[in-house]
Amino acid sequence: MTAPVFVDANIFVYLRDAAAEAKQRAAQEWVSRLWQQRTGRTSIQAINEFYVTVTRKLKPGLPAEEAWSDVRSLLTWDPRPTDSEVLLAAREVERRYRLSWWDCTIVAAAQLQGCKVLLTEDLQHGMVFDSLIVRNPFMTGVNEERANYAAVPAAVARHRPRGRPRKAAA
Repeated sequence: MTAPVFVDANIFVYLRDAAAEAKQRAAQEWVSRLWQQRTGRTSIQAINEFYVTVTRKLKPGLPAEEAWSDVRSLLTWDPRPTDSEVLLAAREVERRYRLSWWDCTIVAAAQLQGCKVLLTEDLQHGMVFDSLIVRNPFMTGVNEERANYAAVPAAVARHRPRGRPRKAAA
């Protein structure tokens, strides 16, 4: 996979969640591969969610210094800040797809970074947002064949349009 891949917070959380061994292994494989290929992307929002989750919600939680070490590593991915461009794009995503606001900002950040894949388990596997496709990394193996992650073209109507027929030119 050579296209940029956006990684959502829940994938980073599973890197530290020993209670979910299978998901932890899958998350490690994905993040390791993206790190090696330098195709991983994320956002400041995803990093914030990661930090709060692993220090306050994960049982047992990580010590703040250990979690902060992970945050410093993720900052080398040059995460997308939540700025006015992300907010405007997120509003358009919200209008078109009716997602929660936080999911809209994740989708917008991924799109603005030119990502073709969004790794998350928070959205439905296979959902398409223009040229961005959602992949649940726990359903999709790291070694899957390179797939065409472009959006499926719109279907061409096979029926006549409804309404009054046009008059033939005389």
